[in-house]
Amino acid sequence: MSASDADILAAVRAWFGPQPPARLAIALSGGGDSVALLHILSRAFEPRQVRLAAATVDHGLRADAAQEAAAAARQAAALGVPHAILRWRGWDGQGNLQDAARTARYDLLSDWALGQGIGALAVAHTADDQAETLLMRLGRAAGVTGLAGIPPRRLRGAVMILRPLLGIGRDDLRAYLRRNGLEWSEDPSNLDTKFTRVRAREALSGLADLGVTPAALTHVARNMVRAEEALGWAAFEAARTAARVAAGCVVLDPRALRLMPDEIARRLLVGALAWVGGGGYPPRRRPVAALLADLHRGQGATLAGCRVLEHRGEIWICREVNALHDIRVAPGGIWDRRWRLSGPGAQGCEIRALGAAGLAHCPERAATGAPRAALEASPAVWREGDLIAAPLAGRAAGWRAEPAEDGPAFPATLLSH
Repeated sequence: MSASDADILAAVRAWFGPQPPARLAIALSGGGDSVALLHILSRAFEPRQVRLAAATVDHGLRADAAQEAAAAARQAAALGVPHAILRWRGWDGQGNLQDAARTARYDLLSDWALGQGIGALAVAHTADDQAETLLMRLGRAAGVTGLAGIPPRRLRGAVMILRPLLGIGRDDLRAYLRRNGLEWSEDPSNLDTKFTRVRAREALSGLADLGVTPAALTHVARNMVRAEEALGWAAFEAARTAARVAAGCVVLDPRALRLMPDEIARRLLVGALAWVGGGGYPPRRRPVAALLADLHRGQGATLAGCRVLEHRGEIWICREVNALHDIRVAPGGIWDRRWRLSGPGAQGCEIRALGAAGLAHCPERAATGAPRAALEASPAVWREGDLIAAPLAGRAAGWRAEPAEDGPAFPATLLSH
């Protein structure tokens, strides 16, 4: 028997608790799960309590993509929810298409949400998605973090990704859609067995006789989440004593890092890479283990959009300047999803990375105490090739660089709840 509308609405309200976000963005693909999410949230909360806005990413990969995005816009309009269509045309035919599309989707949605002044984005992962994810990760011999599954909440850059449907099954959502006369589109790739997730979905149906069901795997994930919370707390406590933040970088005490259990050191490093680099997905265990080994030998490396190096007896995790060359915004805009710069004489200026050439024009840079790599990757104000200001490199000229959002301090991001 499927869950009733009342059951689903109550579960979603309980998931958000007594203080839901005042503004909430919704990732609306037009598929059944996301249409259900939009409709459920519009019913679960009064507009004066939670103001909703939705966006659809048109990847331009299928002939029907534009038509499906337009249909999603109509779904939102029918509920009085503002909607935007975001277009991605960045596929160059190289690498993994699904990974590239997913990263682009989250980048576009996060940037759009921040541009609307919204710091929370709801996505429509279900209990079935959770079960499929666990099955795939078992095949990769995942550790505690991997077997904790898809996190119900995850900070990605300055945006908190929320998954309020993670405890609700896909069949329950389809029944909800039918009861409410809602239409949705089906992505044909959901039936294509060349994708691992589709094969995992099919494999699950054959494991039910052994008790390996989406519900059972969801319980496994919850058990792992408890272990994850304990490890996250230990990493949080370690960060409070062994880490500090300077010039947008995380700075670690190498001696403390060596004395930590490997798993806590790994979590601290992964958390720092995510906080600085803003990546949606943490690097895999093997490259992180290699990075830790390099650091213990006094060597640096680059990973996950970050440069990691030793400077004045400390380990600095900085943004990698090579990852920033194409990021340019007008003053007042959000640069690298992290910084907002403001100051006098903004007319005709743009914000981009300081770089080596710009750093050469910052005579007070040594007073900052930051390594060259950190300063080269810091935001600077330029006008027609001339450096106007570099607030983090000792050349403020009346300009200020501030975090784009009032997100949690770095140690708090290591907590899993």
